[in-house]
Amino acid sequence: MKAGVRLVQRASSTRIFVKIAPYVFPAVDRAVHRITRGRVLPSARLLPGTVLTSRGARTGRPRTVPLACLHRATGEWILVGSNFGRPGHPAWSANLLRHPEAEISWRGETIPVRARLLDGAERAEAWCAVLEFWPPYATYQSRVEREIRLFSLTRR
Repeated sequence: MKAGVRLVQRASSTRIFVKIAPYVFPAVDRAVHRITRGRVLPSARLLPGTVLTSRGARTGRPRTVPLACLHRATGEWILVGSNFGRPGHPAWSANLLRHPEAEISWRGETIPVRARLLDGAERAEAWCAVLEFWPPYATYQSRVEREIRLFSLTRR
């Protein structure tokens, strides 16, 4: 593993990162993604990322958020509702629970997807893969009482 990635993983496990990152990284990702018409997602330099557009759980209006994701050999994407290790579930996860049909921007391509909340053995297997993908998720889980939501996204 590259030294730079290890450094970022250590930094992303700190409490100061959790306080700052939720405001900085998504805003930068959204702006650059919009300016480059979906070709560039800065956070994807560190780990694979996508831009999720789903309908708001209460409003039904489109909501767009850049997220890290694990793209699996099966063709599915796993989204992790870590919310940077903060207490509440991220809003986008409530949106997917209410309106599972969404779309993602993946490497410049817009893909219609259907989201499914993982549970039981399927969630446990995906959680192991997620921790191998980005170990700081274990630190996030240890800081919160809620179970971090995992979603499987598949093409519609």
